[in-house]
Amino acid sequence: MTKALQQGATIGILGGGQLGRMLSVAASRLGFKTHIFEPGANPPAGHVADAVTTAPYSDHDALTAFANSVDVITFEFENIPTQALDVLEKLRPVLPARNALATSQDRIVEKEFLSGLGLNVAPFANVETAEDLSTAVATVGTPSILKTRRFGYDGKGQARLKTNDDAQAAWDALGNTPCVLEGFIDFSHEVSVIGARSQSGEVVCYDPGENVHRDGILHTTTLPATLNVSQRMDAVLLTGKVLNALDYVGVMGVELFVTPAGLIVNEIAPRVHNSGHWTQNGCVIDQFEQHIRAVAGWPLGDGTRHSNVVMTNLIGDEVLDVVKLSSDANIGLHLYGKADAKPGRKMGHVNKITGPVN
Repeated sequence: MTKALQQGATIGILGGGQLGRMLSVAASRLGFKTHIFEPGANPPAGHVADAVTTAPYSDHDALTAFANSVDVITFEFENIPTQALDVLEKLRPVLPARNALATSQDRIVEKEFLSGLGLNVAPFANVETAEDLSTAVATVGTPSILKTRRFGYDGKGQARLKTNDDAQAAWDALGNTPCVLEGFIDFSHEVSVIGARSQSGEVVCYDPGENVHRDGILHTTTLPATLNVSQRMDAVLLTGKVLNALDYVGVMGVELFVTPAGLIVNEIAPRVHNSGHWTQNGCVIDQFEQHIRAVAGWPLGDGTRHSNVVMTNLIGDEVLDVVKLSSDANIGLHLYGKADAKPGRKMGHVNKITGPVN
């Protein structure tokens, strides 16, 4: 456990996208400075941070200078190269720790970890060769989904197998890279829990949100989710189990499928999460402040929800409707400062308050 940071301390953030931007805003509200490390020029987080380093993750000198300029390091995405962590961890604490990254970066490792905790996951099989694929299809069956083991997000890096005959085309489409074949789950809906764990082991979870995807990208998250009391409790308890098993520090998103047989864990994300954006207008302490509190060694805030909320992502040119959206007194508008409204690109989100918690 590191000493609690004082006001004026600097938090280093790996990644300069919208999550890094919102982490920087949250940090500034608590009196902290932020320093962004991002390979791409003019990142959204750079607009609100105190400093930005623009360099590749292979630049050891830049990583060293970055680490020496901050008090603690966190991240907004999970695909950070191991070599970069080797440099950074020698100089400053990196939170959450790399075991959480290693677990989430590889879908096979993730599923084996979750299964080892006694949690339910979809049937799965490792696929590294065409022969593996044939065996996996025979074992897991179809319909199923072939996913790259690493670097998949927002529907990318996956292909659906409707029948056994689709296997080779799917394998070729994903570049014959190591994959996992996941069995199809007959679920009614998806929910996610945003959980947080402090350096002292305190765990706080937000209410589960109900997710709807469109074209592989999260479209809406609605609170409250369609869950009974038992399902809601199970969702929160299993999230805490994952956080404790990893000795985790920070905020994590846990995605779950709701089935007649119980909850099935889809995946975990060791960072603040798109499905937790509703907390910005539905709670006093949102997921971004909660994460900053955790990595700074502060006590966690209360995650109680005071309002019912629907979070909607603004994708591509949907952001052009912001003037109309901003006229709605029940909408909290959050824009990411991205210049080009490209198709499929997350440009912002809105949180619509639909009423008080009953």
